[in-house]
Amino acid sequence: MKTFEPVKEGKVREVYDIGDELIITATDRISAFDVILGNDVTKKGEILTKMSRFWFDFTQNVVPNHMISTDTEDMPEYFRQEKFEGRSMLCRKLTMFPVECIVRGYITGSGWASYQENGTVCGIRLPEGLVESQQLPEPIYTPSTKADLGDHDENVSYEATVEILEKEFPGYGNYYANILREYSLSLYKKCAEYAKEKGIIIADTKFEFGLDENGVVRIGDEMLTPDSSRFWPGEGYEPGKSQPSYDKQYVRDWLKANPDSDYHLPDEVIEKTIDKYREAYELLTGQES
Repeated sequence: MKTFEPVKEGKVREVYDIGDELIITATDRISAFDVILGNDVTKKGEILTKMSRFWFDFTQNVVPNHMISTDTEDMPEYFRQEKFEGRSMLCRKLTMFPVECIVRGYITGSGWASYQENGTVCGIRLPEGLVESQQLPEPIYTPSTKADLGDHDENVSYEATVEILEKEFPGYGNYYANILREYSLSLYKKCAEYAKEKGIIIADTKFEFGLDENGVVRIGDEMLTPDSSRFWPGEGYEPGKSQPSYDKQYVRDWLKANPDSDYHLPDEVIEKTIDKYREAYELLTGQES
C-alpha cells in the first residue's frame, strides 16, 4: 500500500498531494490567537469537515467549490484508516489567491474596537451610534493578507487587494479582486439568511478562493465552520453587549481570563467547546453530529 505524507500542515488541517487532486484532513487541533493549543478537541475535525461539506453542497449553484468527495472509498487505500474517516475531503487542486476574504454582518470583536476608536472598521466608515453586536445596514467586505503560521493576518483595503492580486496575476488584479468581493458577499448573504431561519446568527466569516486548472474561481479550504466564522444563537440575541457564541470565542475568552495557561485547556473547556460545535452543526443541518 502506498503511503502519503502531508505536503502542508496548517493550524488545523493537513494537506496530502495524491497527484491530480488533494486530500485535506481536518485534525482535532484547535488554535487561538494564531497559536496551536496544547490540547486536541475530540471529534472537532469530523464536525468541521461535515459542516464544510454541507455548505459546499448548499452553495454549489452560487459559487463553484473545490470539493469532490468526503467518502474515503473515493480516495487511495492509505486514507481508509480510522484516523482519516469522517474528517477527510478529496478536492480539486487550486492556485489559491493570497487574500483572505472576510465578510462582517455585525459589529463585534476587533471591528467593534476599531469603531469605538474612530468610527471605522478596516478603513470603512460606518454610521454613527452603532452599539456592540448590532447588525450592520449592509454586510461589509474587509479582506486581509494571508500570514504564515505563527504570524498575524493584516487587514487591508479593497484597493490593496487589487495591488496584491495584480502582482500575482498581471493584468487581472482588478478583475479578480472584484470577483472575490462579489462572491464573498453573495455567499455570506445567502448563508446568513438560511442560518438565521435555523436559529443561528453568522456575525462574520472568512472565505478563501483559488483558480482551478481551467481558470475557474472556486471557493476552497473550509466554509462557514466555527473555526472560520462567528456564530451566535439567535435566541436571546440583544445588541449592546457581547453575545454567547458557538465558535472559538469561548476558548479565546477562557485564554484571556487565564493568561498563565500556557495555551492548555482544562477538560471542561474542551467538552464545552465540542458541545458548541455539535449544537451549531445540528441546528444548521438538521442532522445528528
